Amino acid sequence: MNTKTELAGGGPVTADHRELKENGQQKGYVVLSADERAKGFVRPYREKYVHNPCGSVTRMGSSIAETYARDPYFYSGTFCVGCGKHFPLDQFVWDGTTEVVGS
Repeated sequence: MNTKTELAGGGPVTADHRELKENGQQKGYVVLSADERAKGFVRPYREKYVHNPCGSVTRMGSSIAETYARDPYFYSGTFCVGCGKHFPLDQFVWDGTTEVVGS
């Protein structure tokens, strides 16, 4: 699969994109390019997931959700709004399911 990437919002991937903001989120998140996402999804499009340890529901932007739907194995971790930190995907399920995020 082509792995052409960009930052959510369409900008180029920068060297400092992983720097954390005060809220714990990264300065920028890498996604598959718009052209790659437009090729179609291999999993359902979903915008919300639940962090099992705390029960918080996090909603992600459309380009990140489309990246998960196009390539479920693209990410190894994700952010919890309740905890304000990133964790491995096996700690999260898609909202309304028991399906682990990224599977």
